[in-house]
Amino acid sequence: MNTKSPLAFGLSVMLSFAIVTPAQLSAQNAGQHAGEVDRLIPAVSIDRSGKNIAAKAKTVVDWQDVVNTQINGRARVALDDGSVLNVGSNASIKITKHDVGTQQTELELTYGKLRTQAQKISKPDGKFEVHTAAGVAGVVGTDFYTEYDQSTKAMNVIVYEGQVRVCNLAGACVIIKAGQMTSVRQGDNSAPVPPSQAPLDELVSAGQATQVLGPAAAGVGAGAGVGTAFGWTIGIIGVATAVTFGVVVGTHHTQAPPPQPPNPCITNPQNCG
Repeated sequence: MNTKSPLAFGLSVMLSFAIVTPAQLSAQNAGQHAGEVDRLIPAVSIDRSGKNIAAKAKTVVDWQDVVNTQINGRARVALDDGSVLNVGSNASIKITKHDVGTQQTELELTYGKLRTQAQKISKPDGKFEVHTAAGVAGVVGTDFYTEYDQSTKAMNVIVYEGQVRVCNLAGACVIIKAGQMTSVRQGDNSAPVPPSQAPLDELVSAGQATQVLGPAAAGVGAGAGVGTAFGWTIGIIGVATAVTFGVVVGTHHTQAPPPQPPNPCITNPQNCG
């Protein structure tokens, strides 16, 4: 009768525990708290373990959850580390991982528009990445916008503050800084488009497309979703325009003649002959 030695038996047991499939890992991670829905414009839903949940304010968001917004819906998700995700209309994003202790966050943007305000990473192995079918945007703490268009297979990234490393799936990368933009197309192994200055109208429209106003933000102007630095820029442009307009109008305005002293004969007719 063949018998296994204690050593061989122990090794077989260890290997049986060591072999874990990605699906099993995902199942283990599912259910871990990642954050909650802070604000939303209906309709927003969450896919969790085969169930579809209608989201509302304070709805919990876990690892492996998929947040979906309808054509008129938007969602603001507050993650546990203080990072904020502003999900635009008609979008789908999966919270693959959000480990506060190791500062490792992975998001998967299937389609749509997403603006991310990520907390600064201080851990040696920390990362905050947004994955799409075309590439990856990784940051160390910044404010940036990501869009993936399924019709064009293109990933577009705009940075409002800080800097972002944008890579295609082949590993070719570029670094873009505040005020710059780039794009990468699915299936294109060439490096992402070289960074270029983002037009002001695109900065504003990208911010507005992912903005979720709540009661506390009512009455905020169009520049509210642009970011601190660019909000000031727009304000300065507006003031400069107003001042310039005032100078031009003042220059071409016909000045009124200086006031004339009163006629003494009118005020004291007895003194006039």
